[in-house]
Amino acid sequence: MAGKKPPKPPEEGPEDPDTGVTAEPRDTLTASMFGDDPKPAAGPAAYQVLARKYRPTRFEDLVGQEAMVRTLANAFKTGRIAHAFMLTGVRGVGKTTTARLLARALNYESKDVHGPSMQLDPPGIHCAAIMASQHPDVLELDAASNTGIDNMRDLLSGSRYAPVNARYKVYIIDEVHMLSTAAFNALLKTLEEPPPHVKFIFATTEIRKVPVTVLSRCQRFNLQRFSTEQLTQHLANICKLEGAKVSPEALALIARAAEGSARDGLSILDQAIVQGDSKEVSGEQVRDMLGLADRSRVLDLMDRIISGDHKAALEEATSLLEQGADAPVLIKDLMDVVVEISRAQALKEAYAFAGPPDWAKRTQAMGEQMSPALSARMWRMLLQGFEDCARAPDPPAAAEMVVLRLAAAASLPSPEDAARMLAGGAAVPSPKEKEAPKSRPEPRAESAPEPTPQARQPAQSSGSPSTARTLPVASAPIPDETPHHGVKLSSLRQIVAELDARREISLKYEIERYVRPAEISWGHFNYTAAPGAPNNLSQRIKDWLEEVSGVEWEVLQSNDGGPESVQERRRRVGDEKLSSAAALPKIAEALRLFPGSRVLRVDDAEQPDDLDEGLAAPNVIHVDFGHRERTEEEIPDPEEHEDDD
Repeated sequence: MAGKKPPKPPEEGPEDPDTGVTAEPRDTLTASMFGDDPKPAAGPAAYQVLARKYRPTRFEDLVGQEAMVRTLANAFKTGRIAHAFMLTGVRGVGKTTTARLLARALNYESKDVHGPSMQLDPPGIHCAAIMASQHPDVLELDAASNTGIDNMRDLLSGSRYAPVNARYKVYIIDEVHMLSTAAFNALLKTLEEPPPHVKFIFATTEIRKVPVTVLSRCQRFNLQRFSTEQLTQHLANICKLEGAKVSPEALALIARAAEGSARDGLSILDQAIVQGDSKEVSGEQVRDMLGLADRSRVLDLMDRIISGDHKAALEEATSLLEQGADAPVLIKDLMDVVVEISRAQALKEAYAFAGPPDWAKRTQAMGEQMSPALSARMWRMLLQGFEDCARAPDPPAAAEMVVLRLAAAASLPSPEDAARMLAGGAAVPSPKEKEAPKSRPEPRAESAPEPTPQARQPAQSSGSPSTARTLPVASAPIPDETPHHGVKLSSLRQIVAELDARREISLKYEIERYVRPAEISWGHFNYTAAPGAPNNLSQRIKDWLEEVSGVEWEVLQSNDGGPESVQERRRRVGDEKLSSAAALPKIAEALRLFPGSRVLRVDDAEQPDDLDEGLAAPNVIHVDFGHRERTEEEIPDPEEHEDDD
């Protein structure tokens, strides 16, 4: 042992030139086996995105949620803290952040505060671990990936045990609507009567998918969507903290694209700051980044659409699409313009536009050029066009077709104006003019020969011919036949046939059943109502007749006792046929031979082409012999029965 040399000590590591600290001793045996020691990673620290970096850490930092904060503050102040909370709202409004803040408030504890508190500044002893999702008594579950009953059982199995070192054991379940029905049922009992040390906080974007039995056991808070102004100001404050230069126009575009979501807005701002490359981010850069169209050019496009200039509107839309505007986004921008136009038309002087003053003036001017009805039609067309762009194999082409349809709609008269034009009662106003109140054509003179489906003019008086005034006739040619207007109806048979052709089944049935016609001619419909007729039958008949004929009708209901209705006549004729058939000798003998038998119906036989002139095909008579129907051919011959007797 004395002759053995001691083992060689491990070599000392190199000294760090920056800190002067000697590194750990280096084992040469291990080094020879596994190679040289790995070098530390070089480069800057990991970047934290703005949405996480500026996540609110106090209730005072929550933007636009004043009502919820006030309610919670009063609950904490009075000690009326619920055992379950339901946070709902669209994406990115702070549901998960609010849940963690609430968990911190429930378990807040500091040197001076030893109870639940909404004042989280300075942070308590549990705050850092809760915000980092590392606290043993605050359990977070993503219901989107843990939907089954087994996951819920595992989560609730520990609810009977007291918290490790906090005041409450808090369960935060995000996207709770994704839980299965069995998981919800497993949660109900614990949620209804939880242990005193357990609190539940749920968050969801689909509140309608959460069972009512769960909602009734929770205190619900609807987190509000950020307004464009609130989000713009919030983004501007963060830009100051980051030292980033972003133009007000770019911030407004980002806020609009975020659609009320703070997280989406911060993510877009993060990308926009990189686009700026240490320079001021302009609105043009944000539009290029998001595929947006210039708002002023969208207004130019709407101007061309309203004027009905197909060529100019198509060229403007094509130019915007070629410069990078996304087709569905362009349609959505047009929808926003139509909404602003409609608001300007409804609010008039009280209208306020959240944008540059020149945009507000242009929007109001367009609202004066078009009618509210045209605005509503354009909105419906754009809504359908947006869906078409999403489904179309070529979205830009679909967007161009939507623009052409809008321009065509703007150049056409309204349905009311078209009806008056077809009736020939008045000149068709321009679609840019405001909608005039609907006026009916005046009645025409009784002596007018061969009435035509036009509005009747007032007859001139022989005493003062100069006082008669004729209405201007539309310059457009009136078509000879139209599918919906100008139909000449002068008898009940024609009216019923027209109703049948137009598939107006309900009104046709009521007219056939309840109308006993007294006098029906062009423009006049007098009748007696059968028992049980609806109270609004006269008005329905009048509206329909005026719609299909284009002229005013006089519909009168009298009590003079007119003839029978169509159905009453059919029943009478049918009964007469049955009586006549039963009186035939052969049928009468058959009815006598078979007691209880009766004539069911009589079918008029079709006249064959080869039937001799002057002859008529016999009717088919159906007789019920008590067990099945038999035709006349199956009726036994009475003479054969006499032989049997």
